[in-house]
Amino acid sequence: MFRIGCSFLRYLLLPLCVTVFTHTRNVFHNKTSYPLTAAKATEQPEDFVSMLRLIATSLCLRCQHVPLLLSNLKACSTLSSVENQQTVEALYELSVDIQKVRKLKGWVLHQNPAYTKEVASLLRDMGASIPIIAHILAVHPEAVLCNPEQLQAQQELWMSVCPNHRQLIGIIEKFPASFFSASSHLENQRKNIAYFQSLNLNKRIITKLMASAPQSFRRPVEQNQLMVCTLQQAYTELGGDEANMRIWLQKLLSQNPFVLLKPPEVLRQNLLFLKDRGFTTSELLRLLSKLRGFVTELNPDSMCRTLAFSQETIGCSDAELREIILKCPALLYHPESTLAERFEGLLSAGISMSQIIQTPTVLELTTQIVNYRIHRLKSCGYDVSTGSLDMINGTKKDFEMNFGKLQLRRERPLFNPVAPLKGDD
Repeated sequence: MFRIGCSFLRYLLLPLCVTVFTHTRNVFHNKTSYPLTAAKATEQPEDFVSMLRLIATSLCLRCQHVPLLLSNLKACSTLSSVENQQTVEALYELSVDIQKVRKLKGWVLHQNPAYTKEVASLLRDMGASIPIIAHILAVHPEAVLCNPEQLQAQQELWMSVCPNHRQLIGIIEKFPASFFSASSHLENQRKNIAYFQSLNLNKRIITKLMASAPQSFRRPVEQNQLMVCTLQQAYTELGGDEANMRIWLQKLLSQNPFVLLKPPEVLRQNLLFLKDRGFTTSELLRLLSKLRGFVTELNPDSMCRTLAFSQETIGCSDAELREIILKCPALLYHPESTLAERFEGLLSAGISMSQIIQTPTVLELTTQIVNYRIHRLKSCGYDVSTGSLDMINGTKKDFEMNFGKLQLRRERPLFNPVAPLKGDD
């Protein structure tokens, strides 16, 4: 209360002090720097009267805002209500990190009613341990605001696509916000699940979509139908086999669940741009599959700049550039600054441009990863500048496998000690 009073006084008096100080400074400045003007000022007391009028006017203007200020203070005191002690005690009993909750989402502790014990009981009945429950409520404390009826409805909804409670608990642990959803989304969720099941998609894929991209299930089903139809139409127009459409769509959605949230026009525009760059329908289908649904993350302007930079850096023809892109679609979605850094890193490591053209997928690796792998290969006596880039290419698992084979070849003895030695007869 004392702080509020001080703030209130500062609110009223600070502008007045500034006004008096400014006027006094001006008068003092006139007296010292311009004595003739100051002499005239002493003969005209109207200046002092004007200053008083200015102060009075400023005070009146500030007082007009006092009722609004007091109402705002009252509103703030309402928002700063005490914590719900039942919620705090229930979270303490579950070994939840209360300080973390206060720091990140302290507003939850002020809500009433809360259903902390009911949420914990539901999770426990599904097989969640105390540490898992504590982790879920620490990272997503909003869960305690879901009433029991809402929780029961969500459990039934998710169990329609999850094989067992154990898998559902694993999903809730990783994606708690996806499970503890508002009751207003329930009808849209049901309709979207029914739609994806009508496409004969694997339940595991539907579960992954619900967990990683819950927004696509909370919106009207018609929006998802429109995007799926656009993807299916693009697949057939590019020469895709109808018999493989379900598998193709399922793979694309699993690789990029957020493709459903993009406008269908983006997909059409990007495919049209690539077609204008000389890609055939079969090449576009390959590219669409290799981009793993990320074709919707692109736009013609960024692709145009990236392709121009890549072609200038590599020094190749349009046809050669298309072949490189089919091998390494990363050239389409990485910005010029990223590609410039990776080209420079490879060239400074002694790798030639012809090697990069032969194995362009090396551009998908960061400069740090490339340098680390080159350093490890050098320790085994492998020179990347004269060898194949396949040794540093691929995932971490691929590299470790290649590196292990290289170590075995290096440690292999020069002769077989168990083979009989040939001697002179």
